[in-house]
Amino acid sequence: MPSIRGSIDIAIEKCKGCELCVVACPQESLQMAKEINKQGYHYAVLLEDNCTGCTNCALVCPDAVITVFREDKKTKERIPVAEISKVTSDITIKVN
Repeated sequence: MPSIRGSIDIAIEKCKGCELCVVACPQESLQMAKEINKQGYHYAVLLEDNCTGCTNCALVCPDAVITVFREDKKTKERIPVAEISKVTSDITIKVN
C-alpha cells in the first residue's frame, strides 16, 4: 500500500476510451470497463486501491474528464489536487 493515498473521479459519460490514462498510471490502478457509456465507449475505471494521486492520468486525458484527489492524513478528507477543464487553447499546469 502506498504511503500517499490518492483517488480519482472520472466523468464516465464523457470518457472516449482513449486509454491514455491507463498507460500513464505508474501504479497500474486504471483499466477500461467492460461496459460502455452512452457515447458507446469503454470508459476508464479505478481498478486498484493503490492510487497515489500522482496526477498523470488527469494530465494526459485529452477530454479533461479526470479529477485527482489526495487524502489528508489527519482529517481523511479528499482534497482535489488536479482538475483540468474548459481547455480552449494552450495551457500551463501547476500541481500542488
